[in-house]
Amino acid sequence: MSVRTMSRIAFTLGMSIMVFPFPAPGDEPDATESRAPSTNVEGPTFGGKQLWTDELIFHEWRIQRHAWTGHYRLLDDKDYRRDWGSFEHCRERLDALKQELALPPMRGKVVVVLHGLVRSRQSMQGLCDYLHEHGDYTVVNFSYASTRNELGQHARSFARVMESLGPEVTEINLVAHSLGNLVVRHYLGDQTNPDQGQLPDPRINRIVMLAPPNNGAEFARKFADNKIFQTIWGKSGLELGKEWETLEKRLAVPTGEFAIIAGGKGASSGNNPLLTGDDDFVVSVEETRLAGASDFTMLPVLHSLIMDDPKVREYTLRFFWHGYLIAADQRQPIPRDPANDQQRE
Repeated sequence: MSVRTMSRIAFTLGMSIMVFPFPAPGDEPDATESRAPSTNVEGPTFGGKQLWTDELIFHEWRIQRHAWTGHYRLLDDKDYRRDWGSFEHCRERLDALKQELALPPMRGKVVVVLHGLVRSRQSMQGLCDYLHEHGDYTVVNFSYASTRNELGQHARSFARVMESLGPEVTEINLVAHSLGNLVVRHYLGDQTNPDQGQLPDPRINRIVMLAPPNNGAEFARKFADNKIFQTIWGKSGLELGKEWETLEKRLAVPTGEFAIIAGGKGASSGNNPLLTGDDDFVVSVEETRLAGASDFTMLPVLHSLIMDDPKVREYTLRFFWHGYLIAADQRQPIPRDPANDQQRE
């Protein structure tokens, strides 16, 4: 291996750590957070952003499951732990608090937001605030332990969150970053069985995909055997690389309207010299494309920052409202391939 190649690998791995940082010190559970309780002690949490997955969300309240122990905790709208133990116990406690605090039901139009690999819901908070302020949506910011479980488990947790939104929610829009889009696609695949009359939630209106690895990730394939990569990206990272062919069979293409916003330089080569073609440093523009998209655009943004770009936020909201990212006459749809549809059937 040449010195130049080794330098590029070191540069790429170094940047991947910047893009997808190691779990912060607060992410490791202490003895109190890791075992099921005999009594409840309310108090602040100890982080655990890569260890907890939402199973139920009610406004800013959430019931989360621990990736290692399988026990649950109930967090309030200030991320203050109100209770913990079994899911049923936490749900009963939440129901009691709804009555005690006169919390109103969730209703009307909702946007569900999903973060990417090795990120947390905090990375999407700016986009959530924008959609709430400018779109007047109730925003649900889904958090999952992206490096601790496989895509199928994330999708099952996401399904429970979708079920928890309640009957007074009339419309659901989705926006996801990177791996979050595959969680959505896995969920849609799990929920679709025409022979049994099973279909995804009919309230789902439109979906916006931000830098989605819709065709796997060359980056993941190149470093699948690298121990640093395996530590940072976990099981889901491996599924994006060597296990992509198996994973792809479980991923559905949305049947409704969806748009894709990719990052790149608008040139024949991109930000990462180890990737083929234009890219956002982690995912190539071609890897984001998915037949059936109602609209597509590319902006000069990096993978880890795409959700913070003002145009990305503006385009996302416009698509939810009107079904196009920029303008009706500037749509760039990606036609469906009938042959692929028949193959999936």
